[in-house]
Amino acid sequence: MLFCKKEENCLIFMGLACLCKQYILQSRSEKGRQMRKLLIAGNWKMNGTQDSVSSLLGGLIEKCTSTDVDWLVCHSFLYLAEARAALKGTVVALGAQNVCDQESGAFTGEVSPNMLKEAGCTHVIVGHSERRHVYKESNELVSARFFSALDHALVPILCVGETLDQREADQTLDIVFAQIDAVLKVLPAGDVREWVLAYEPVWAIGTGKTATPEQAQQVHDAIRKKLQEHDAQMAESVRILYGGSVKPSNATELFAMADIDGALVGGASLSSDDFSDLAR
Repeated sequence: MLFCKKEENCLIFMGLACLCKQYILQSRSEKGRQMRKLLIAGNWKMNGTQDSVSSLLGGLIEKCTSTDVDWLVCHSFLYLAEARAALKGTVVALGAQNVCDQESGAFTGEVSPNMLKEAGCTHVIVGHSERRHVYKESNELVSARFFSALDHALVPILCVGETLDQREADQTLDIVFAQIDAVLKVLPAGDVREWVLAYEPVWAIGTGKTATPEQAQQVHDAIRKKLQEHDAQMAESVRILYGGSVKPSNATELFAMADIDGALVGGASLSSDDFSDLAR
């Protein structure tokens, strides 16, 4: 055991300890990134006709063949059966864009987790900014949808993010953390079930604006640290996607960031060329 008798030696010792801690955290982060495979997830939203959907699926099957990344398309409810048949035997997984927090009953217009599983879905988006801001879904309802998916062996993609007004008021982390806390307060530490988190700055969705890679990484890093406070192992395994106007032109810089593990893609996922180019 080392005893520091002089103040100078104590400061040196404390400095070395701090450097060691930083090195350990950096090493853990790098190892975590290595174990987290990039996920490219397309959110088709309310787009497409039967003909255009069939054509787009054909293009995805032809071009999205790399096994170096995970591929996912989140389809409208109406075309899930068609997508399931088309994607069978490919590397592209199928997801939905929302899920009910109940298994069955008088919930007109909702789709249950068991229905999604029977339709061939492995993933489902919950809490997308449009659900939160257009349809006024609360953090509590999003959390209930999250656990409805998780409890039925669907992988939920939890979307979080701030509006432009909230960012300009320096409330980004307050908003994002409140959205995450609604889930973490119910999710036990040590829970090893798979789930995904997507940071989508609302001001950068469909506007052509994009957070710089550094801005995106800053929030992703804060989210990772937030998860570490809850469960260190979970923090290293959960993939955090960026979801603000991701395109082939900015994907390289975004994916180079240590805590960006892929993308939740909107408009670019409606082109098989753009979608497949994201992984190059």
